[in-house]
Amino acid sequence: MEFILAIDQGTTSSRAILFDKDAKVIASDQHEFAQYFPKAGWVEHDASEIWESQLRAIEGALKKAGCSWESIAGIGITNQRETIVAWDAKTGEPVGKAIVWQDRRTAGYCDRLKAEGKESWIQERTGLLLDPYFSASKMRWILENRPEAKVLADKGELRFGTVDSWLIWKLSNGRSFVTDVSNASRTLLMDLRSCEWDGDLLGVFGVPSSCLARIVDSSGALAETAGEVTGGCEIAVSGIAGDQQAALFGQLCFEPGMVKCTYGTGCFILMNVGRGPAVSRNKLLGTVAWRMAGTTEYALEGSVFVGGSAVQWLRDELGLIKSAAEIEALARSVDDSDGVMLVPAFTGLGAPYWDPYARGTIFGLTRGSTAAHIARATLDGIAYQVCDVASAMASDAGRELGEIRADGGASANALLMQTQADLTGAEVACPKILETTAMGAAFLAGLGVGFWESKEVLKELVRADRRYGPGMPVHEREKRLRKWAKAVERSQAWATED
Repeated sequence: MEFILAIDQGTTSSRAILFDKDAKVIASDQHEFAQYFPKAGWVEHDASEIWESQLRAIEGALKKAGCSWESIAGIGITNQRETIVAWDAKTGEPVGKAIVWQDRRTAGYCDRLKAEGKESWIQERTGLLLDPYFSASKMRWILENRPEAKVLADKGELRFGTVDSWLIWKLSNGRSFVTDVSNASRTLLMDLRSCEWDGDLLGVFGVPSSCLARIVDSSGALAETAGEVTGGCEIAVSGIAGDQQAALFGQLCFEPGMVKCTYGTGCFILMNVGRGPAVSRNKLLGTVAWRMAGTTEYALEGSVFVGGSAVQWLRDELGLIKSAAEIEALARSVDDSDGVMLVPAFTGLGAPYWDPYARGTIFGLTRGSTAAHIARATLDGIAYQVCDVASAMASDAGRELGEIRADGGASANALLMQTQADLTGAEVACPKILETTAMGAAFLAGLGVGFWESKEVLKELVRADRRYGPGMPVHEREKRLRKWAKAVERSQAWATED
């Protein structure tokens, strides 16, 4: 029996899932890895730990399924985007820790580029805003602050890659250095129309072209594993996409106007806009959705930096819950937040604000405020942030959003999903399999090796399992959104001193 192996490398854990031809999960395994916070606003990963956790997850899934590498028809990879790994091309060893997408250390540099008037033409070329979220300023920081990296770059032996490139390098034992167009579109270094590295942008950020991977399609014959790594088998890596583009594909958002929101560490809302880049008037991002058989499709995106990680904060730092799943029961134990409002801007605010200096804040506390009220306010805060992006997206598209297809771990929270429907006024639809990010990678890989014949076949395999319709009166929704806007404004008033 043949399977598609989906490698889902996320911000806090590495997963591996085996799918059969009915798109059913045959087996899966998952391993967390360490998060490093060396300074305020800095977030790092150890690339070797990422690889080791991912390899353990793959081996665990194969063991649970009772099969070997020989049963794998193709591999799909989806990954946390914008995170940058630097490594030595000769030894394959990382050069320092990876700088994670959440990291804000380059905010000052991005501000300087804005002051020089570079943001508008960078946005026109890349679809992105000048923000430390994206990869280019991270690469520049590594070159300027890690002497070994500069030495290797001068010799043409430094490699920069998003996590997809790093995993493929390891799977191929250093024989393949590629990235797909969806990941490349998140670096601030790729021209959104030509889908090639842009020499002018490389010059601005001081990144040598020799450091960067070859840009390939998102589906097809993209790379091949090395037999010495994958049990003596050479297996096609036939699908690659950044995690949010993979979720858009996994949610079958194949037509322009279709929208999905993934509730993971952050929340990411994407709308398919077809075969031409979108230009946002509301600080959303133009990005590549995927490229198949040389045809590029695009998306409009809004990114919320803190989603599920706010629940982790309640668990790990405040100790209000012992597991993330407990938050729904705790939040439901009260009718509402009793005026408590939490803006989870722990690493700044993403779309549509793009304020790296905003900080998490709690308003409306009284002597009667309880853990349950804070839990409820945390879920509300996630939903409010998504609502801000949905509103901006509707404005850009010139139409209201009728449906949001939700996925990711937090979409299992029925209270959050109902709150989301109430605040956006759109129906929220959740699939049976919430891990549509991995499914999207599997679909891209399966199409790439003929495991599935067409997109039409995929439409028969995925169905919505739960739907939440808006039930909040319009006047109540508008009142709450006004209150939220005031809370956001006050969270932006906070500024840290260098």
